[in-house]
Amino acid sequence: MLKQIEGSQAIAQAVAACRPEVVAAYPISPQTHIVEALSALVKKGELKNCEYVNVESEYSAMSASIGASAAGGRAYTATASQGLLYMVEAVYNASGLGLPIVMTVANRAIGAPINIWNDHTDAMSQRDSGWLQLYAMNNQEAADLHVQAFRIAEELSLPVMVCMDGFILTHAVEQVDIPEVEQVDQFLPPYEPRQVLDPEDPISIGAMVGPEAFTEVRYLAHHKQLEALDLIPQVQAEFKDIFGRNSGGLIHEYRTEDAETIVVCLGSITGTLRDVVDERRAKGEKIGVLSIVSFRPFPQEVVRNVLKNAKRFVVLEKAFSVGIGGIVSSHCRAAMRGLPFVCHELIAGLGGRDITMKSLHDYFDRAVVDDVEATEFLDLDKDLVERELERQRSTRRSGASPENMTRYYFERLSGNAK
Repeated sequence: MLKQIEGSQAIAQAVAACRPEVVAAYPISPQTHIVEALSALVKKGELKNCEYVNVESEYSAMSASIGASAAGGRAYTATASQGLLYMVEAVYNASGLGLPIVMTVANRAIGAPINIWNDHTDAMSQRDSGWLQLYAMNNQEAADLHVQAFRIAEELSLPVMVCMDGFILTHAVEQVDIPEVEQVDQFLPPYEPRQVLDPEDPISIGAMVGPEAFTEVRYLAHHKQLEALDLIPQVQAEFKDIFGRNSGGLIHEYRTEDAETIVVCLGSITGTLRDVVDERRAKGEKIGVLSIVSFRPFPQEVVRNVLKNAKRFVVLEKAFSVGIGGIVSSHCRAAMRGLPFVCHELIAGLGGRDITMKSLHDYFDRAVVDDVEATEFLDLDKDLVERELERQRSTRRSGASPENMTRYYFERLSGNAK
């Protein structure tokens, strides 16, 4: 059903159509509207046979989800930022136990300093946790990915994060075709767990595993992620047959066929980049966009086949590994192993910084002739950085850098900078 609707509300309705039996909820911006909407659906009786559990922390939310899934229930939760970090121990337990929990991560920056705006630092911090990670480029895809996530998770018996950009998507109002319950029932079979706690047939879940088998257990987790590389496109194809939309899959290509420069990205920046590509194509430049949906498992062969004929690729990253640089770019370079390539890293949008078309054009003017640094930060305020470095050089008790830099920024803005 087509609705003009906030992204969070669309996700709640899509999740409800999947008939979760347990929703474990703890609010943290910007995912709060999702669990609020689900609570309203449960209270009004529109989401039936669902236990809505108000927990006292994000750690408890994941713990409750683990218990529900282990007991044979379809389980869902949502979080963001510090909330994801707080539940990390349980996040690893969920994947290690092979429990098909679905979780929305409304991507938000990690502090300190405190920042509630969007980047991908939170989900990227859990890239090796054993969860599948699917990134949505808009609210339609976010809604559709949740339906597919339950199917993927339950076929593989692995947990899935659906990552959507906080505020940019969660709080944006746009037209979304909400998955109908009848279509979801056709696409998503009733949950049949591979393992379940049953008093009539007692088993151990979460047993101690020593050195004699731990490597094999971890290899199996890796093997199942690789199986997902085949399953995800199959699920996408079945979804398209029923719903008529080409959402999900491993990647999205846009004007890459003859591209000399390909921009690689994740999430909602895809739309802006496509607009930039259209403007540059109109001037005769051969440039395209590769948007990665499945970051875990990472589709190396698919990415390699897209990038191998380009002269260069630019990876736009909304997170980075301090001390080394880009995260997604390292995966792309690994995918291109053995082939000649030129890779540029562009770090952008950290902590919700606007990524404007003008700034992107200015960068691509240089990137398409390889006149850029290996790693650049879009719109970096070098004066702000240099002033703080000078403060640290000049006095031992230089104070807290975040506060110093913010104060100087606003002093300069008001014309009172010293």
